[in-house]
Amino acid sequence: MPELPEVEITARLLDRALAGAEIESALAPGINALKTFDPPLSVLAGSKITGVGRRGKHLVVSIEDGLVLLIHLMSAGRFQLYDKRAGPRDRTSRLLLRIADGRELRLREFGSKQAAWVKLLRAEELDDDSALATLGPEAWPDPLDLGGVLDAPRPLHTLLRDQRTIAGIGRSWVDEILWEAKLSPYKRGADLSAAELETLKGAVVTTLDRAIAHYETLVTLPIPDKLPMPLRVHRHEGEPCPRCGTTLEAVHFEDYVIAYCPVCQTEGRRLKDRRLSKLLK
Repeated sequence: MPELPEVEITARLLDRALAGAEIESALAPGINALKTFDPPLSVLAGSKITGVGRRGKHLVVSIEDGLVLLIHLMSAGRFQLYDKRAGPRDRTSRLLLRIADGRELRLREFGSKQAAWVKLLRAEELDDDSALATLGPEAWPDPLDLGGVLDAPRPLHTLLRDQRTIAGIGRSWVDEILWEAKLSPYKRGADLSAAELETLKGAVVTTLDRAIAHYETLVTLPIPDKLPMPLRVHRHEGEPCPRCGTTLEAVHFEDYVIAYCPVCQTEGRRLKDRRLSKLLK
């Protein structure tokens, strides 16, 4: 799933490549992806892109005359710039922005869920849109006072992924952040000491900084379908912990996995694996 670092590098690269580019036409082949009808996509023809930015996990494409495209990639979406236009056999595109110089921006989505979406809004409507109005503070570059948003009797792994609590972190990077902070994914936010809160804040910034710097070095346009994610813990269960060498463990849920180090994060305890628990019933 594209999270803050992946969306940030996408926004940066597209912003550099598209500032001032004129839109020739806008199409929505994936009709379910377009969540607004007023103004219609057709008004974008002849307008220029003024910038591409990010809010949480959302992309914001600013267009002259006070219009913005708000895009959420969800779990399998990609927003990519190509030198050539999509052919008739392209079945992955949900939105096509054709640039006057022959290039094309495509919102592509893989899999069958088709959950990625686009909204064309007037700039004054952006902050009040339901997708952004409910977001918590940005996780990066400065997560501010975490104590003010994490003071709840919920596990850290849940809290940090809740976009209403803090915006931008998802299943991949929460494992990396909690490993960096040496905190259990099941420790409750309300139970964190002042020192642990500071450690966690530092881990959020350090982890996301490192990921974005990694992408800046390796990723160029067109943005690949699969980014070279610099993960050390997530998706590495069964391998040695990069810090202490202990075998990384995992807790499996229906649609995601928590990876952790039992020595660094849970005082040597192995957390109950929900997948194994179901098999034993």
